[in-house]
Amino acid sequence: MADTETDAGVDPAFRQAVLDGLEMRPRAIGARWLYDFKGSEIFEAITDVPEYYPTRTERGLLEAYSGEVGEAMGPGRAVIEFGSGSSAKTPLLLSRIDAGAYVPIDISGDFLRESAETLGKQFPDLPIHPVEADFTHRVPLPDAVKPMAKLGFFPGSTIGNMVPPSAVDFLRAMKQTLGEGAMLLIGMDRIKDPAILVPAYDDAAGVTADFNLNLIDRINRELDGTMPRDAFAHKAVWNDPLARIEMHIEAVRDVDFTVAGKSFHMDKGETIHTENSHKYGPRDARILLRAGGWTMVKEWTDEDSKFALILCEAQPERTAP
Repeated sequence: MADTETDAGVDPAFRQAVLDGLEMRPRAIGARWLYDFKGSEIFEAITDVPEYYPTRTERGLLEAYSGEVGEAMGPGRAVIEFGSGSSAKTPLLLSRIDAGAYVPIDISGDFLRESAETLGKQFPDLPIHPVEADFTHRVPLPDAVKPMAKLGFFPGSTIGNMVPPSAVDFLRAMKQTLGEGAMLLIGMDRIKDPAILVPAYDDAAGVTADFNLNLIDRINRELDGTMPRDAFAHKAVWNDPLARIEMHIEAVRDVDFTVAGKSFHMDKGETIHTENSHKYGPRDARILLRAGGWTMVKEWTDEDSKFALILCEAQPERTAP
């Protein structure tokens, strides 16, 4: 198989991540690869299932407190949204602040452009500059917004998908992308009863299962895989020592398959770890943000303290205490 995306028709990074992930023990494939166009669509459906409280809770917080965010940030800032997806929550923020521009950044280009077009119809006077990029690294911003002060927007508790060292690296990369004087509005999910947490990632209708197992469909389609989907099941568990929900794809029987010409075997009960969703207590969140170069300005939570919306600002670089 060729080594370039043009020749192979697939992202070589995806191929390498899958092959490496299937070889390692325990097996693991990064969560970013769940978000092809179909995966992004399924995730948007997840946000509407009854058990998935984070989206509803965060929407309520944005509706109630975005005005306060606008007062704190002042007028004319460019809103830079990392991993924008469908930008479903973005109108709640943009309608209550005086933004100078909006820059959605996402790895799924087709989904990004479709969402930007929809948002442009809702805010016809707002300059919108979509950027297709891996937002976990420093991203060059469009020239039109470089002179503007900036507000980073990272809703949805997506920071929880990263292990803490990677989350710190990402927060630092966001600071580099946004520059001096930047502010950041970020959502973080709180630690709570596993009886609430687990169903949010394993809903009764099976939407989350479909999202997770779509990775098998993508592997089969893009990497000439022969993974029988009926040989696998979605599995979500609460890992208390690490304070995170883990999603796995579990073999329900012994199975042999090939991917990109390579042969693999999985025993019944063996899993492929596909996603984490870390949960943070109030102090944990502050420590994580400070490690990434950000200082909290204000925090808002719902009445049950299920979820937190945090406004922070970039810390100046220091060489001494």
